[in-house]
Amino acid sequence: MTRTTHFTIPELLPLVSWGYFFHAWSLGTSFASIAQVHDCPACTAGWIRSFSGEQQKQARTALGLWHDAQEQLRRWAAEGRTASCRVMIERAWSEDEDIVLPDLNARLPLLRSQQMAAGEPSLCLADFVAPRQSGIDDRIGLFASTTEPDMEQCFADDPYRHLLAQTLADRLAEAAAELAHMKVRREWWGYAADERLTIPQMLAAQYQGIRPAVGYPSLPDQSLNFLLSELLDFPSLGIRLTENGAMMPHASTSGLMLAHPQARYFSVGPIGEDQLRDYARRRGMEPDALRRFLV
Repeated sequence: MTRTTHFTIPELLPLVSWGYFFHAWSLGTSFASIAQVHDCPACTAGWIRSFSGEQQKQARTALGLWHDAQEQLRRWAAEGRTASCRVMIERAWSEDEDIVLPDLNARLPLLRSQQMAAGEPSLCLADFVAPRQSGIDDRIGLFASTTEPDMEQCFADDPYRHLLAQTLADRLAEAAAELAHMKVRREWWGYAADERLTIPQMLAAQYQGIRPAVGYPSLPDQSLNFLLSELLDFPSLGIRLTENGAMMPHASTSGLMLAHPQARYFSVGPIGEDQLRDYARRRGMEPDALRRFLV
């Protein structure tokens, strides 16, 4: 199953992670609480007073940034702007550190963590997909999301508003992936059809399964974007890749959706030379050529 959905700004707003937005502006994630405050002078003044000392000055900065962000989002909503997500749900099984997609004649080589805490297993994302010999009819999801290319290019002659557009577009692309993931869990794949999580619970990833993106600590090889582009047809979504596998527009993300109840995020960590050689063999690349894609 492959589904491409274009989400409107009002659909995406509830799933925007304002903590990451303020973090991108080098402000504390605690200022994301402004999203829960009524927008009247008394309420916002009370919100500022809830911080102490130097943080009150930062809170005033965050409040001004918040108001400018809401103005830009209203403008985009009036223009009918969207963020898009394409999801592919396919039969899959694992073979050691690879995930095999038999119906697509495709294979996703992955990396295993090498430095875990005492008593912790060395994990690979393939561990959360049933091996072929298990007889389990397993699935995985592949996804890519992005905004309209010119959204992050707004106000090129105004550095502040240009950066504001970039950081907002980035959050909207992530919100599109979050909303699509919710629909995957509850409807399109339906492995958690009875899920009843609040928005804060979803943003805290309290759902079943995980959604690791390329560049995450558990998926650190940016060259995987070339494989995902072949499968998901990035160009038809308006996404192009640089020679290093970076996505353009920058307000784009891609990765996997895994449903296993015990799936969790982890860090691959440092990659030894022997592991690099084995991984390069499975990727069909030279180790030195592959090294530059590892983030």
